[in-house]
This record gives sequence, C-alpha cells and structure tokens, in this order.
Amino acid sequence: MLSFFWLRASAKGSGLRFLGLVPLSALWNPDGGHEMCSQKGSCRYLTVPCPHCAVCPLLVPTWAQPLPPPGAHLSHCPVEAVGFPKGSTSPPCTQDAGEQQEEAAGAMGGHNPTEVQMSQLVLPCHSNQRGELSAGQLLKWIDTAACLSAERHAGCPCVTASMDDIYFEHTISVGQVVNIKAKVNRAFNSSMEVGIQVSYEDLCSGKHCSICKAYATFVAQGPLGTKVKLKPLTPQTEEEKIEHSIAAERRRMRLVHKDTIKDLLTRSTSNTEMETRDGSVVVPAEKTRVESVELVLPPHANHQGNTFGGQIMAWMENVATIAASRLCHAHPTLRAIEMFHFRGPSQVGDRLVLKAIVNNAFKNSMEVGVCTEAYDQEMSVSRRHINSAFMTFVVLDEEGRPRTLPMVVPQPGDGERRYREASARKKIRLDRKYVVSCKQTEVPLSVPWDQSNKVYLSYNNVSALKTLVAKANWVLAREKEKVQIYTLEEDKFLSFRIEMSVHISASQAFSLLSDLRRRHEWDSHYESAELVQQVDEDDAIYHVLSQTLSCENKPQDFVILASRRKPCSRGDPYVVAFRSVTLPTHPPSTNYTRGETLCSGFCVWPQSEEMSKVAYYNQATPGYLNYVTTNVVGLSSNFCATFEACEKFLLKNKDDLIARLQDL
Repeated sequence: MLSFFWLRASAKGSGLRFLGLVPLSALWNPDGGHEMCSQKGSCRYLTVPCPHCAVCPLLVPTWAQPLPPPGAHLSHCPVEAVGFPKGSTSPPCTQDAGEQQEEAAGAMGGHNPTEVQMSQLVLPCHSNQRGELSAGQLLKWIDTAACLSAERHAGCPCVTASMDDIYFEHTISVGQVVNIKAKVNRAFNSSMEVGIQVSYEDLCSGKHCSICKAYATFVAQGPLGTKVKLKPLTPQTEEEKIEHSIAAERRRMRLVHKDTIKDLLTRSTSNTEMETRDGSVVVPAEKTRVESVELVLPPHANHQGNTFGGQIMAWMENVATIAASRLCHAHPTLRAIEMFHFRGPSQVGDRLVLKAIVNNAFKNSMEVGVCTEAYDQEMSVSRRHINSAFMTFVVLDEEGRPRTLPMVVPQPGDGERRYREASARKKIRLDRKYVVSCKQTEVPLSVPWDQSNKVYLSYNNVSALKTLVAKANWVLAREKEKVQIYTLEEDKFLSFRIEMSVHISASQAFSLLSDLRRRHEWDSHYESAELVQQVDEDDAIYHVLSQTLSCENKPQDFVILASRRKPCSRGDPYVVAFRSVTLPTHPPSTNYTRGETLCSGFCVWPQSEEMSKVAYYNQATPGYLNYVTTNVVGLSSNFCATFEACEKFLLKNKDDLIARLQDL
C-alpha cells in the first residue's frame, strides 16, 4: 500500500525550512472532508495550531474535552512524530566550518541593510560591435540593483523617478566582471535617493577599476499607485552620514533642475553662433534622425507590471547610438548621460516610440537628443511623453583618443534651436561636472560665479560644509566654560569646530547668524559686509572687509557666497555655509589683500524649544596653517572670546527679532 505524505515547509529568510511529514490519511478521508463518523455525520476533528511548536496544525477529536492546554504536546504532533526535538521547527542540521564562516561574514558585512551587490560576467550576448559591454545593458543592471535596494528599504514596489548625471570613465570588455553596489542614502517622504557605484574586475589580472557613480531617485508605490510614506533611514558610518546629509542638497538641486536649465538656455542661446571649422566634413542633422517603435512585452516589465525603467533607458541608448553612428560612420562610445526624469509610466502592451537626432557635434564629442513617447492602442492618436534625455558620445581611435568629428548643419527652426541649446548645455555640463563632481581638495578656493553655475556653486558650498560636519575624527583641543574647541587634521587641511549651547531657539539663531551684515557686531575680525547680490531666497553674495592685517600689512577683503538651508527633516540642523567666489564687479583692490575661504559656516541644532547647540566650522587654507601651528594657544583664546561675544549677540537680539517677525 502506498503512503502519501503532506510536506510542511515555511519560507524564512532566503530558503525553506523543513517542518515535517504528515500522513494524508490524518487530514483527509477518501470520502471527502475530515474523518467522519460511521453515520457520515459532522466532522469529528477540529484543526488547531499545535500548542507546543505553534507551527503544525493538529486534528483534535471533538470529543477530547477540554482541548489541550497551552504547553501540552500531543503524541500525534507531526513535528515530533518525525523525530524532531520538542519545540523545534526545523530538523537538526550541521554546518561545516566553511558554511559557518560564510554566514558570519554575511552577518558582519552589511552595515547598511539596504545595500545590494550585483556581479555580472560580461558575455558576448551583452556586448556591442566592439566586443565591449553595451551601455544599454549596463543601464539595465544599474536600474535593477538600485530598484532592489530601494524596495529593500521601502518594503513595497518602487519605480524609477529620475537619474542624475552619469559619466562613464571606462569601457568594459567581454570576459570581465561588472560589480554594482547600490544602497539607499536617504529616505524622504515618499521618495528616496539611491547611490550606485559601478566598477569592473578583470578576472585574469585581478585589476579593479571604477566605471561610474550615479544617484537615482525612486518613489515607493502602494496599492493602485498610491504613494507610501517611507520610514527614515539612520546612517551608521561616516561615509553614510556624509551621503545622508548631502542627499538633501542634491534633492534640492533636482527639484530646480528643469527651471535652472530653462533659464540658462534662455540666457545662453542668444549669444551662441554657428561653429565653423576649416576642412571639416559637413553632415545635415536630418540624416542622423532615427525613429523606432518597441512593443512592451512581459519580459520588458518589472515585477509590478510597469515597463522596466532600465529597459527604457537601454532602448533610448540604442537609438541614440544609431543616430551618432550615422554622423561619424563609426561605432561611437557613450561618455555621459545628462540628468533626466521619467514623466509617466508605461505598461505591458504599450507601444513606445523612440526618436533620436544629433543636436550638435563639437570637435571631439557630440550631443544626441532622445525622446520617448507611449500609446496603448495601434490606432491611438494621443501619445504620452515618457522621457527625454541628452547623451554625449565620442568616437575613439585605435589608441583610445577621441577623433575629430564632422560638423552638423541643423535644419532651420527647431533644428537651429536644438543646436544652440546643445552648445549651452555643453558649458553647463562642464560647470556642473567641475563644481559638483570634483573633490573638495580639487576645487579652487575662489570659483568665478555666474548665472550658469550658481546652482552648482551653492550645492558645492553646502555639501562641503555638511561633509566637514559629518567627519568622525574630531579631537577636543580646549574647553572653556560653555565653549568647546575641536580640531581635525585631514588631507593637508586643518579644520576647527567651535560649539556651545545657547538659550535661544534654533530658528532665531539661524536668522541672526545668516545675515553677514550683522557679523561685525560680535566678530572683531569683521569691519563691514556689503550685500552685493541676492542670488535667490537662500543664497547671497557679500563683499566683506576685514580688520585683520595680512603679511603685506594691509587689511583683507573677501567676496563670500553665503548659502542658508533650513532642516529638510527632523534631526537635520539649520545650515549657513560660506565660501569664496570671484565677481567681475569686485576685482581685487590695491588697498586690500584679497583673502579666500575654502569652507566655513554655522550649524544650529535645536535641543529644546528655547535651547540650541550652535557650532561654527572653518577649514583652514594652506596659507593659514603656518599661523595656526605657531599660535595654537592664542588662536584658541581668540576663538573662545569671539564665540562668547556671539552668544551675547544672540541673547541680546532674539527679543528684537521676535518683535520684527510679529510685525511682519
């Protein structure tokens, strides 16, 4: 006689736990239903959870009164019946030393619970005509890893909302391994920023090399596409704290990106002239135009039924590559993708129309514009705008150097507009890459300020201060009454942090400290500060005259960009950041020595409604170090005296500030 068994298992973690075998005859009678009485009456058994193991369902006779009390274990509990120890929900197992070490390494390695790692071996099916990894395939992997990280934090489906600028530093060959690491940097209300790092590994030589770094924004979605409020993410390491802090400033930059670009293009295109190059081949832009349609099938959709964002990016890269190839009659290499936003979703069954054209060809690079539209029926007239992007391509020679490209002749009207806008975007990209992507130590002390880089200079100003604030190796140098002075030596820079608690609300302290025109009231080093330009509501440029004499025995002056930021979420400080810039309207004067400040500013944390912690940070420039190292004691006394004067200024003026705010 054959015996059939019901296999009990539960999903837990990444695998299945074996729970036991239960004879089917104990559950079901051949006549149907539970075991019946001889008169085919009502069911003689009740199905209850086992009171001992709380896992297996037991069939308890209805005549067994009272029912088994908690803690009792019936003889026919299937868990115990197959020889498991009482109370166990899985069979005893043994692990060899290798498995134990692997589990221990996995438990200790992921300090960020949202971190996702993906490793992909580049096969011929992933490559392009040059035997290199297709950029479209890489974009799909990047988006997949980032989405998995976002969903690990959200606990629900997430969709790609935007992708920041991506600069591809190297190409990847067949046989090499792509390593992608993605983790959530910060969660806002319903969106979150995911940081992605991509590198390649050569399995033969063991060489590792960075490919790109990207930031993507994902939105958590509930039932029927509703937004989900996300839980906050608590950073643990110094690196995570830096990324968490700067993520708020990157979000601010994304929100104004469209308006910023529109404003800059309006200012720049009127002054852009058609480029001329002697002896260059000329190609009409219309000859590079590409239009392609894609039917969204189930393999192209993500686990939510929407078209996979990485797949859309791959299709866009495909048509852009074709357009670039038509200009140069060679195989181009993708070097950069400008920040873009997904305007709307698409689903399985949609038809996506992708259009691409070379907007402008510079000496060694070209910009290709790509647009994606969707419609859901073959005869549908209206199309939905899904996405637009601008991609930069180069053509490499045998030695890997960019070749000179043919010139593009745009069509009158929209073609000329796209041509001029591409020239303006090139300058904007250079400014943004130079200011935003550079390490703090690589940015000059004073960067020229103009309308084309104002957003990125403000970002750099605030992010530099937040990076300094998040550093973990501060050392207490001196403590005098309520004032503490800390120092930090790193990357040939000496930084100071002076902090104290003040009986004033954080918002009041923020308002008083962010106006440089009042700093001379408490800082003896300041003689005056003139507001030169109010950039926007939160950024301003001041011309500061100092009473401190330089080595030339002349007073110093500064041109300072001041950027103020209110907290983005609970726990964030109020921030006032300062850095030097240059303005053509305020060149250096013979009466003053032009001074420069790399990074300084205030952070104010609320401790209660009427109490705040005020901290001042200053990253000393190399020219300042000699003075610091020879006068540490005197400098500490000076800092303490200045900060005590700052406290008196805040306490004296907080009531006046309240009165002015009430009048407003």
